[in-house]
Amino acid sequence: MLPSQAVRAGLRASTYQFNFLRRSVVLDGIRTYAAATQNVKPPVALYGIDGTYANALYTAAAKTSALEQTSKALAALGEVFKREPKLTTILSAPTLSQGDKRQIIQELQKVSGSDKSEVLKNFLTTLAENNRLSILEGVCEKFATLMGAHRGEIELNITSAQELDTKTIQRIERAVAKSEYSQGKKLKVVTKVNPDAIGGLIVEIGDRTIDLSVSSKITRLNKALTDTL
Repeated sequence: MLPSQAVRAGLRASTYQFNFLRRSVVLDGIRTYAAATQNVKPPVALYGIDGTYANALYTAAAKTSALEQTSKALAALGEVFKREPKLTTILSAPTLSQGDKRQIIQELQKVSGSDKSEVLKNFLTTLAENNRLSILEGVCEKFATLMGAHRGEIELNITSAQELDTKTIQRIERAVAKSEYSQGKKLKVVTKVNPDAIGGLIVEIGDRTIDLSVSSKITRLNKALTDTL
């Protein structure tokens, strides 16, 4: 089965929503969009290649008044990545032909609900031309960070060893909202499951981390023992 066929099979279950982008080459072979970078500044600094692409897409979408539309489309793609963990592997395949890439772009446009818009097509084409389709999941995540900052939100990451029930998540959210850590901003709750967070929680907000897991206590104990030897 061709990679493009595998993508179609994996993405068919999802339907969701992107407006105009022009491209130009910048440092290190990374593409950004000349028409979109003037007089628009992303609300927070992002790093890495996926951050660079997310910044470029944000400035382009802001300049064309398409931020919300673009946000919905990337959120839709982000959900696809969660349901189809093999998708990044498919997009990373070095054997993808130009034909494969075109078909993949078409499928990604469809599942984002933007198959008739130029914005996603141009953006994905830029990634494909630079062999960067594999960073698309990271771009989706970092674009969400930009949109959260744009809306005045602050991300509250809750990591637990097992999936938490809604009531527990709401209790944590209320507690953090009343604390100084929230900075009076609206919280955007993101939950993650990590088996290494044995018997506890890791709560991250802004640049603050509250590690209540047993594993962190074990790590500190081991360090203390090592330092004394």
